[in-house]
Amino acid sequence: MSLPHAERPRSLRDYAYQQIRDAIVSGELAPGARLRDPELEEWLGVSRTPIREALTRLEAAGLVHTRRAKLTEVAPLDARQALAAQRVAAALHELAMRDAVPLMTGGDHDSMRAANARFTAALGASDVDGAIAADDDFHAVAVRASANPLLPGLLEQVSPALRRLERARFASLAGRGSVADHERIIALCVRGDIDAAATATRENWLTLERLLPEASDHTLRTTPAPTLNEDPQ
Repeated sequence: MSLPHAERPRSLRDYAYQQIRDAIVSGELAPGARLRDPELEEWLGVSRTPIREALTRLEAAGLVHTRRAKLTEVAPLDARQALAAQRVAAALHELAMRDAVPLMTGGDHDSMRAANARFTAALGASDVDGAIAADDDFHAVAVRASANPLLPGLLEQVSPALRRLERARFASLAGRGSVADHERIIALCVRGDIDAAATATRENWLTLERLLPEASDHTLRTTPAPTLNEDPQ
């Protein structure tokens, strides 16, 4: 098992979910990699129960699927699923921004500026993980400010699938336009223009669409990445 160990949080179920999710999103666990309970138990240092609960959540998020004889493996990058997830995420973030703008403080605006500065620096350094984290931080400001308790859970259902696609976006020039998008969103928030800020946020999320292949090609190609050991075919 080549994946590194990590410190466990209080909830073993959440820990297992987060670690497997992040390994899939980062490509450490590549599409098609088999997820065997004994190997996952050894890697994560937890029992089978939280692992199975985590895999159930990951299947609901479209990151893994179970085939014959309860064989669980990492799901391929599917264009249709990515497009559906993108549209849901865009709508949810638009709602968050619409509710957040009237409630935002100067501190919220400063947090967005700081996140965009980190985002810009990460793109300049070709730091994909840093860019994704900073982009998440930027949009999380509106989610928190909206005070809508349902939004984080709803976004978690679609965000992991999108993060796999975001790695392709932020590894290319396609991510550069988001810096200007973020600056415009901040300016609209400061101005208190609810409709324009919400629309700009939705459009920012919909820019992922240009990374999707033609509708006739439903599975995105990926570069092989380190995976759990698999039996020879």
